Amino acid sequence: MRSLKIAYGIVCCLVLVSNAWSMLRWTEARGVYDDVCYLRQAHLFQRFGLAGFDTDISRDDDHYLVGKLKEIGFPTRDDASNAPCHTPMPTSGKLVMQYPPGTGAALALFPEGHQVIPLYVLATAIVAALAVLAISSAALASEVVLAAVFGCLAIYLMINPAKASYSMAPTMVTCALVGYLTARWLIGRRHDVLLLFSLGLLLGLSVNFRLPNLFLSAGHFLFLLGAFLSARTMRAAWDGLWFGLAFLSGMAPTLMSNAINAGSPLATTYGSPDVMPPDFSLSIVWQYVADMQFVLLVLAIVSAGNLLGTRRPAGVRSAALFTVVNLLVNLAFFLSHPVFTPYYTVPIAMLSLWSLMFAYLLRPAEAVDGAAVARAA
Repeated sequence: MRSLKIAYGIVCCLVLVSNAWSMLRWTEARGVYDDVCYLRQAHLFQRFGLAGFDTDISRDDDHYLVGKLKEIGFPTRDDASNAPCHTPMPTSGKLVMQYPPGTGAALALFPEGHQVIPLYVLATAIVAALAVLAISSAALASEVVLAAVFGCLAIYLMINPAKASYSMAPTMVTCALVGYLTARWLIGRRHDVLLLFSLGLLLGLSVNFRLPNLFLSAGHFLFLLGAFLSARTMRAAWDGLWFGLAFLSGMAPTLMSNAINAGSPLATTYGSPDVMPPDFSLSIVWQYVADMQFVLLVLAIVSAGNLLGTRRPAGVRSAALFTVVNLLVNLAFFLSHPVFTPYYTVPIAMLSLWSLMFAYLLRPAEAVDGAAVARAA
């Protein structure tokens, strides 16, 4: 078993090296408007520190944004009122970036002009480390193979579709970490304050990368609410309180950014169609069905259904039920959202798969022994 784990760990590392080699040839001027705005947020943080939360177009007095728009050949680059990814704020008269500040803050950790490649390489390395952890946690040879196959898939996804948006790199890392911690929480550490606080903080931080990541926490909130309504104890209430406080702490940068740019922590810097009310459309649904995201979603749904069986340990069944609830809430949002992209549902699919895989691998030892005996028979 040890040699098998080492062999598959090396395979994951080789996929990581292959990814890194491909990333070294990436450019930061690929013609995507979102890229320019994320890099502008990073520039503001590097130039002004915490004052970089203010993204008003008037702060482009060094013409950084204009220069980036010239690099990608934007037709009206000298007209600030037409800057892409910027939204006019009626109350303040500002023209501000629509995205939360987390992705720009992550890019700001690296030197200007060389930010995207190291961000993706680091993020991919963390995902690979979680994949190796999954392999090392396997108790049976078949589980080693399962963890390795999924690990290689997760590492590959850091290029496609994660490359489509810079916000996906830190989001994918968060999904892997939260998936691991969620499994530990549901398998047997339900009242671990540090674990709950870590989960809430990570999920709150994820909102700073992509605002729709807010829905990644739906399963956790609903599970904690259900536990409180079932038990009606102070311990269950404290569990929910610690998680909620950590979640709010994690998303504090977005609330601060909204207050500065939109005039209120609860106001949004997004414009239409992102703020349109839910509206289910068969054309949107079909776009998801025809995309690679659908494969990941099907894998998550099938895996959850398989782990819901009565012969599974209680913690594993809880993880499967949690995943089903989380998937339903997230799909309800994205399938009723009027905009489609090739990566919108990838985070919830990956969070689901990471949670289910670790829940299965970390199940109690007696369940592992039972499975080994059953296979031998």
